[in-house]
Amino acid sequence: MAEDENGEVPKLPPDARLESLDERLDQMQQAEAAKQGKTAVDPNMRIAQVVIGYLIGGPLGGALLGWGLDSFFGTFPRLLLLMLFLGFGAGIWNIVRISRNTPSQGSAGRE
Repeated sequence: MAEDENGEVPKLPPDARLESLDERLDQMQQAEAAKQGKTAVDPNMRIAQVVIGYLIGGPLGGALLGWGLDSFFGTFPRLLLLMLFLGFGAGIWNIVRISRNTPSQGSAGRE
C-alpha cells in the first residue's frame, strides 16, 4: 500500500492506523535509545566541569560582590580584593570537598 508524506497508510480503519503509529513510535524510541547509549557522559568529565565552574565562579562571584560593596561604602579596591580572594578560597575549598568524595558516593560534590 502507498504511504502519504507522514509515513502512514491513509485508508486503513482507525485501529490499523493506530497500530501503524505505535510501530513507528517503537522504532523511533529504539533508535533514540541506541543513540543515547553511545553518547553517555563520562563521570570524570562532569567532575572536571564542576571544578572549572568553582574555579571561575568563586572568584568572579566574590569580585562582583566586593565591587558592589565597594561602590556602596566607597572603599574601592579593598573589599573587591578581599572578596576576590575569599571567592578563590571558597572555590578551592569546594574542590577539596569534591576530591574527598569517593566515586561510589557519586553526585559530583552536591550533597
